[in-house]
Amino acid sequence: MKHLPVSFIVCEILGVLSLIPAIASLAGVGTALHPILADSGAGIALLVTAVSLIISGFFPLVLRRLAERDETGVKQ
Repeated sequence: MKHLPVSFIVCEILGVLSLIPAIASLAGVGTALHPILADSGAGIALLVTAVSLIISGFFPLVLRRLAERDETGVKQ
């Protein structure tokens, strides 16, 4: 693989950045950070957002791999 797609990198970074406050909110530490993170619903919403961003980032990566495999003519 020559390089990773930019959309993969952006989605993964945003997913990890969403995961950090989600864990803080669900662990109960979110109250000290921000009043919105005191609600467990906010933690669940951030967790769902993080998971969807991380999963969405894999689509461009898989498409890039398939395109590179197609260019080299490798058959499976």
